[in-house]
Amino acid sequence: MSNKKSLDELVEEALGNIRNDRKVAREFLNEVANQIAKEPEQNKYLSPVAAKHIETLQRSNEQLVKIISLKQKEQNTSVELSEQDKQELFDLIQTDEIK
Repeated sequence: MSNKKSLDELVEEALGNIRNDRKVAREFLNEVANQIAKEPEQNKYLSPVAAKHIETLQRSNEQLVKIISLKQKEQNTSVELSEQDKQELFDLIQTDEIK
C-alpha cells in the first residue's frame, strides 16, 4: 500500500511541476507578445524563443496525458478468478443443478 501512496505523491508532484511550468511559460509568452507589439522589428528574434516555449507547453500536455493514462491503467486492473475459485463456482453450479 505504501508504494501506491508513493506513486500518488509522485503524480501529484509531477502535476504541480507541470502546472507551474505552464504558468511560467504563459507569463513569458505574454511578455514576448508585449515586446513584439512595442518593437515589431524584434519579431524575428523573439518568435523562435516563443515557439520553444509553446513546445514546452505541448510537452507538459503530453505529460498530463501520460499521467492520466497511468492512473486509468491503475483503475482498470482486471480481477481474474483463480483456478480454485473457478472450480468452487463450478461445484456450486453443479450442486444447485442436482437439487
